[in-house]
Amino acid sequence: MRGGSVAFLSGAGDFGEDQLVPRSYALPDLPWESIAGRLEQLTIGILRFDARLAASGLAAGWQARCDLTEAVRALLLDGHLVDVGDLVLHDAGMDVRHPTHALTRAAAALRARRTALARPAPWPLSIDGLAALRGIGPVRGEGNHTRPRGRPDPDDEAAYPPFADDADPWQAHFAEIDALLKRTNTILAGETPLRTSRSHLVYDPDVDEAENEDLWLDVVKRTSHWPAVAAAAVAWKAWLDLNLYPRLPWLGLIMAASILRARGLTGHLLPLAAGFKQSKFRPQGREGATETLEGFCQVLEAALAIGNKDLDRLILARELMQRVTKECRSNSKLPGLIELFLSRPLVTVPLAAKLLQVTPKAVDLMLAQLGGALPRELTGRTRYRAWGIV
Repeated sequence: MRGGSVAFLSGAGDFGEDQLVPRSYALPDLPWESIAGRLEQLTIGILRFDARLAASGLAAGWQARCDLTEAVRALLLDGHLVDVGDLVLHDAGMDVRHPTHALTRAAAALRARRTALARPAPWPLSIDGLAALRGIGPVRGEGNHTRPRGRPDPDDEAAYPPFADDADPWQAHFAEIDALLKRTNTILAGETPLRTSRSHLVYDPDVDEAENEDLWLDVVKRTSHWPAVAAAAVAWKAWLDLNLYPRLPWLGLIMAASILRARGLTGHLLPLAAGFKQSKFRPQGREGATETLEGFCQVLEAALAIGNKDLDRLILARELMQRVTKECRSNSKLPGLIELFLSRPLVTVPLAAKLLQVTPKAVDLMLAQLGGALPRELTGRTRYRAWGIV
């Protein structure tokens, strides 16, 4: 039961031969004396980066850009290529083509990051938090409107509405339409109805997701007194060992970043997917606790380096563009256009026109007004032009 393996403990003595003690996840024995310096160095790096974000005044813009790029990188780690421009336009409701399956998954990853940031720090590390980040809403307890009901028994009169046999046949049809609209609004609000029966071709019938959730949350609780970086690393390893939500590969890194946020090291979600892509560590399932901790430290270092470089680019671009705004009128929309550049990986003319509520011609004039401070053009095409800070 070493190395963070899932332990099945069988009872003896007071327990019967066939009675089993509840499953538990064995926490690893870490060499604290040898890793203390490494953990302290990373902790100081995270605190310094968070202080830089707070002092720069670009924390909101940096986090918005980070969420969009992280959603794309998370899908890239899963083997799916999603264009960041398509995700930006999809997020604004301005799709130029029918959304692909990979794009909708990237949008789900983006929604999960925003949901984790919208609530207080400890909330994502709970049953309701896990359910909301998965996009299904609360799945335990009574009164859950997202849990579908089975088909009513034809012989059960109480299961049918009282107006089903009324003289007006349209009333029953209108009730069915209202129920359909209610389910549609639930899905558009970001919640996915939970199916009572799932295909065995996709889901393993022997895997109890609720039990694995409890095991992982128990790991988070038992490591609450550990150093934050070590607790996040062990929680991430437990997530991989328990194989939680294999169809949501980005969620494990989001939860590791949420642990760092809940422990007070940072008020933001670090780009761990970008750091994982940049680092050379790839978990194979055979690593011990020390190797996993060192790999997670490499992911954190790469994420901090990427975050600092992106923040440097935003600070420089803001200084260049704000020189133009000093001569603008008080009712000018140019500062709003600059905020769009600072909060999105790319900006197009229709996107700016929609968000700023101006005409496309006004956006063209503002882009010309920026002159040499205009961010780099990313497309190089005449029909579809986009600019972004790179």
